[in-house]
Amino acid sequence: MMLNFTLIRLQKWRLKHVSQRNFLYILSMIVGLISGLAAVVLKNTVYYTHYFLTQGFAHDASNLLYLAYPLFGMILTVLFIKYFVKDNISHGISKVLYAISKNNSRIKPHNNYSSLIASTITVGFGGSVGLEAPIVFTGASIGSNLARILRMDYHSITVMIGCGAAGAVAGIFKAPIAGVLFGLEVLMLDLTMGSLIPLLISSVTGATISSFLMGKSVLFSFTALAPFNLGNIPYYIILGIVAGFVSLYFVRANRFIESKVGLITKPVQKLIFSGLIVSFLIFLLPPLYGEGYEILIDILNGRGDNLFNGSFFYYFKENSYLYILFIVLVLFFKVIAMSFTTAGGGIGGVFAPSLFMGGVTGFLVARAINTFKLGVLPESNFALAGMAGVMAAVMHAPMTAIFLIAEITGGYEFFIPLMITATIAYVTINLYEKHNIYAKQLADRGELITHDKDKAALTRMKINKLVEHNFLTVNPDATLGELVKIIAKSERNVFPVVDEENNFLGVVFINDIRDIIFNTELYDTTYVRNIMFMPDTIINLDATMEDIARKFNETLHYNLPVLNNGKYIGFVSRANVFSEYRNLVKEFSQD
Repeated sequence: MMLNFTLIRLQKWRLKHVSQRNFLYILSMIVGLISGLAAVVLKNTVYYTHYFLTQGFAHDASNLLYLAYPLFGMILTVLFIKYFVKDNISHGISKVLYAISKNNSRIKPHNNYSSLIASTITVGFGGSVGLEAPIVFTGASIGSNLARILRMDYHSITVMIGCGAAGAVAGIFKAPIAGVLFGLEVLMLDLTMGSLIPLLISSVTGATISSFLMGKSVLFSFTALAPFNLGNIPYYIILGIVAGFVSLYFVRANRFIESKVGLITKPVQKLIFSGLIVSFLIFLLPPLYGEGYEILIDILNGRGDNLFNGSFFYYFKENSYLYILFIVLVLFFKVIAMSFTTAGGGIGGVFAPSLFMGGVTGFLVARAINTFKLGVLPESNFALAGMAGVMAAVMHAPMTAIFLIAEITGGYEFFIPLMITATIAYVTINLYEKHNIYAKQLADRGELITHDKDKAALTRMKINKLVEHNFLTVNPDATLGELVKIIAKSERNVFPVVDEENNFLGVVFINDIRDIIFNTELYDTTYVRNIMFMPDTIINLDATMEDIARKFNETLHYNLPVLNNGKYIGFVSRANVFSEYRNLVKEFSQD
């Protein structure tokens, strides 16, 4: 009670002294600060967990503990979710999109921390996934819940979700521009000043607090071993095409594996089966352990041979052809390890795996061309471009990929190859997949909000809130005289006909009976069943607003009956629907 009273007083003071726009700016800074701190906490807890578990591992042989760590981590994660969270927190970014599209941008409060803990356990123990989706989910939840507590409207809550996500991405990568672009491209927020400025504030704040606490060094410290050569542009185009198809494999293999594992009905069997596969793959191919960023750092700094560290294949690294085969195996099985990690109950995202796959793809293309003497290519540069290519294609976010890779590596002089590879990869996968990996399922169900304000407004509208109930019903056995008495009490000109069990049988329009309504001789001999008719268009309670809007456009009707399993509910009117639609479009267009 005291907290609610305090919030009410704060709300009154804020409305009196601070404009809505300035308050949004202040709140975006607070959200960016908290999200950036959350990113720092997550990154450090995973790093030290990983370091503690793997320190002292030999480089020239695989360690048996790789068979235990991932499975044990997934078991701990599932137990934490089952007994403490008691909610599904997987696929965090997809859940953020769902919240924006179908849940009025409301995210449950436990997501402020639950994904942080669960992903720390999963990734720290070697689960082959990334931390970015959990931290984005966390940041979005912080923004949503803070805005909701302060009683802000849908548009403001949605902007705060974007701010939380942008601050989290900027914080975990120290990449403020990428944080803003992530909010615009992946979360598909509207590009207006009302959205852009808060995103900028939150993103800069998140990156600043991360730099203050963790230093200014970028994630992948990159020293250019060779300058960009215009003569290599054809090879970057080839890399873009290859990255596009690698991304297609990434997306479809992940979807296939998760769908098949989802058919296992017993959670324990699903967990053990998936965990054993992940552990075995990591035991054979240690580069699959965790996020894989250490491998990328080695590749970018000319230490690609470190891919073999800790594996049975260590002594084959001098054989060029077996080396290429090993890289292909790592590339192929990374998606499988990632998919079984999430399908079995682990918590993590595809952000880091897409970067890993991209870096390894670029390295593989360059190494293969060099090995077969088809050219002389700088492998580090191609790994850098490959990271941008696969990420751009998997997420359908080329701008985010380009600027993220440039920011987290300091490789700004390579904008041209980054742009070429990312664009070609995006165009390639777009021929086969029209939506990114996060939005695919929502789009298939028609639940995805895009930049299309029409669809966004219609998606938010709920039929049960638009149904009007002030239509007086009439029994089919009622006489015309009884109907006239009902008409005298009604404000409407439409009368639904229902039986004793409320089954909808038809309607009576006053216009249709105007010629007999005052003929008293017919009052006792004419029955409602003789003058009613069944409308040609009926709305079911589970219909989408897009369907309803289309039916209004296709017909000349001003009111349509709404039924639930044949039972009469009420009417939905053209005027109400389009009035609500205009209000929502206006809300979406706030600047």
